[in-house]
Amino acid sequence: MCAEMGPPQSCDADVIRKKAAYFTGVVDAVNITDNQTAIVRLSSIAAAKILLEQGLEPIMQVTCRDRNRIAIQSDLLGAAALGIENVLCLTGDHQRFGDHPEARGVFDLDSIQLIATLAQMNSGTLLSGQPLKKAPHFFIGAAANPCGEPLEMRLIRLEKKVRAGAAFIQTQPVFDLERFSKWMNLVRERGLHEKTAILAGILPVKSVKALEYMQAEVPGMRICPDFLQRMKNASAPQEEGAAMAVEIIKEVRRMKGVAGIHIMPVMWESITPEIVGAAGLQTTVMKKT
Repeated sequence: MCAEMGPPQSCDADVIRKKAAYFTGVVDAVNITDNQTAIVRLSSIAAAKILLEQGLEPIMQVTCRDRNRIAIQSDLLGAAALGIENVLCLTGDHQRFGDHPEARGVFDLDSIQLIATLAQMNSGTLLSGQPLKKAPHFFIGAAANPCGEPLEMRLIRLEKKVRAGAAFIQTQPVFDLERFSKWMNLVRERGLHEKTAILAGILPVKSVKALEYMQAEVPGMRICPDFLQRMKNASAPQEEGAAMAVEIIKEVRRMKGVAGIHIMPVMWESITPEIVGAAGLQTTVMKKT
């Protein structure tokens, strides 16, 4: 089980330390986002190092949007030297959605190529073929969107990520249990759940506006109408949003092939202990092999 933390839009390391308290003894690992939604934030490497100092296990996100393969490999070596081993490989949100829409996207690699890059570095060489005197030992992760279309293409990309070396997969937030169940059936048919650890994404929301925004603006997002109606009718929306997250966790945990939960409390990290407790979750960590 893991959860997600967004670094601050400043150089205030105490923000990371304060948020770390919500996860300590509650989850097995903490995702550190890499300039999510293309907004400038404290670097994921620095934030991950601070989490290490706080006694937490960081999962450092790396996106392909901002750096070419030289810079990415350099940052990865730096992270490994600092003791950071868990890496989630992402393409990254397009810069037009962020606070610097005029920025030039790099996208020298895509997420599948990035996964393969980490696997090659683990084996002892850079992409150039240059051998490493000391190789890293990255635990490699990737993302998947069970509600993306076309569904078959999403499964093909997932297979490619697993073949490239992804040891764990974190899904986009689940708000359509029927669609997620269908996706998991296809994952099991291909035997992918036996080759990688599938972690279902859970996003607690504070308001119906959050759900409506995701449904309208986030590509590949599907929201069950019942969840929307519940949030519209809720007299205490935050309590209802937390309760929905707990219900979704209990449902996905019953599905064969789901190895764990990834909680994504966007700008609401303090709710994590409550959700973990109410859902009866325990720290049964993803094992590095």
